[in-house]
Amino acid sequence: MSIETTTAASPAPIKKKGGWGRDKIYSNLSYLTMVLPGAIFLLLFNYLPMPGILLAFKTYRLSRPPEGYWLQNKFFYSLLNSPWSGFENFRYLTLPTNIDSTLTYIRNTVVYNLVFMVIGLVLSVLLAVLIFELTNRFMAKLYHSIFFLPFFISWIVVAYVVYALGSNMGIINSIIVPMGFEKLEVYKTAAAWPIIFVVANIWKYTGNGSIIYLATITGIDRELYEAAAIDGAGKWKQFMHITLPHLIPIIVLLQILAVGRIFGSDFDMFYTLPNGAALVKDVTYTLDVFVYNMLRSSTPIGYPSAAAFVQSVVGFVLILVTNFIVRKTRPELALF
Repeated sequence: MSIETTTAASPAPIKKKGGWGRDKIYSNLSYLTMVLPGAIFLLLFNYLPMPGILLAFKTYRLSRPPEGYWLQNKFFYSLLNSPWSGFENFRYLTLPTNIDSTLTYIRNTVVYNLVFMVIGLVLSVLLAVLIFELTNRFMAKLYHSIFFLPFFISWIVVAYVVYALGSNMGIINSIIVPMGFEKLEVYKTAAAWPIIFVVANIWKYTGNGSIIYLATITGIDRELYEAAAIDGAGKWKQFMHITLPHLIPIIVLLQILAVGRIFGSDFDMFYTLPNGAALVKDVTYTLDVFVYNMLRSSTPIGYPSAAAFVQSVVGFVLILVTNFIVRKTRPELALF
């Protein structure tokens, strides 16, 4: 006679969770490591300078902290102890002697950004589609690398190229003057600079802007294109009914962020390419150049701080308004 003995299964040990979500940190350590450089950059250049906002509302006076004071840094001591001026610094931008210049700089900043947004979007999407349609993957990578390369070239180098081409003794004049044409003086011709800026912006940023669109297109299921081709859809219909609907979410997201930067500008481009030419100031100066020139002059530091503060506030409001409009029309495409 056999006796069967049964033992109750012992319960599985309960895994203790580490404090402060340590288990989640370990499981996502690789992703957190990738985010860390961007987070550090954001902290150093976006959050730490935020106390400087006070400069826009104070009459800043540099002074030495007294001996034994807990804060010995001259800048921060002066920032905390300078008298409040309210909105006096903002009124400087609207003085009768400055209002025309301020409106001109605002016009240049907004119009250039709108042109860059529209043209940049169209050309970046077009480049991404063309590269994706290349059957030879080696050539596709080669072409994309060629278009992406200008993004790494400094605007200083580009400024020297513009000077070599368009100066009085430049390459263009050395070609057209012997042919009987009038000398082209780029640094005295205001009408030439909108074209120069647009061409330079396209040349430098189109390749970089196409990367995210190309990545999105690459992720689209190829069976959709094969089914469309079997049904007789050409390349244009495939783009309109397959590619574009997949691109719209990322297009909307990037345009919402671009609208927030519409009162900012590419300072390096607008400052270096004109090479300080005063005769074309009305079409080359933007708000960022205006703020920088005020910082270089004897203007009280509160004035450029007020201008920069207005830029930031307007950009933030534009993002909220644009996102609100998108959320009301297409909630699934809203940023938040």
